[in-house]
Amino acid sequence: MNKALAEFIGTFTLVFLGCGSAVIAGAGVVGVLGISFAFGLALIAMAYGIGPVSGCHINPAVSLGALLAGRMNSGDFIQYVIAQCLGAIAGAAVLYMIASGKLAGFDVGKQGLGQNGWGPTYLGGYGMGAAFIFEVVATFLFVVAILGSTGPGAPSAMAGLAIGLTLVAIHIVGIQITGTSVNPARSLGPALFAGGAALSQLWLFIVAPLIGAAAAGIVFKSGALDPQA
Repeated sequence: MNKALAEFIGTFTLVFLGCGSAVIAGAGVVGVLGISFAFGLALIAMAYGIGPVSGCHINPAVSLGALLAGRMNSGDFIQYVIAQCLGAIAGAAVLYMIASGKLAGFDVGKQGLGQNGWGPTYLGGYGMGAAFIFEVVATFLFVVAILGSTGPGAPSAMAGLAIGLTLVAIHIVGIQITGTSVNPARSLGPALFAGGAALSQLWLFIVAPLIGAAAAGIVFKSGALDPQA
């Protein structure tokens, strides 16, 4: 249960701080760049805070990649995913409660809760195809960075920093496309409270990241990216 609690806390933190930077701070944190760093810094903090306990996956896609790469068992995978989803929902719930306390009023339907999406009315106005491709490719690269930086021979002390900065870079590119998910749990939490388009489009932010992560896990399992002797 230590691992499950760690994953719950880690995913809660990622959603609360990452999505919170968009909902509460917004333009006050220099827009895309500030939000990108909020997600990345939250991940770095949790990598060192809970990494020794659970490995700090805080993302069902990362756990799937680790499972297919042979780095975790199916029992732990199920436990991790449940804890991650519950943590994301809890993080979004607390964020919603705080945002709703704004005296001038808060309309989640209009102002959102940092949910992911696509379409003509969503941020950069990209279509479903572009959104799907981005989420698959970005998740593949993210999981490659994670599995590579935590693998045998890698400088493990630097893994958290490398992974967090990779997430920053992915957000810088992807926020205008989909709001950047690469994490089904991160998408699930805000969508449950935002409803509407966020819920109807949630499937993409489950399917696409899992495809990208599965591809990365299979590549590592094959040994194609093993360090040369």
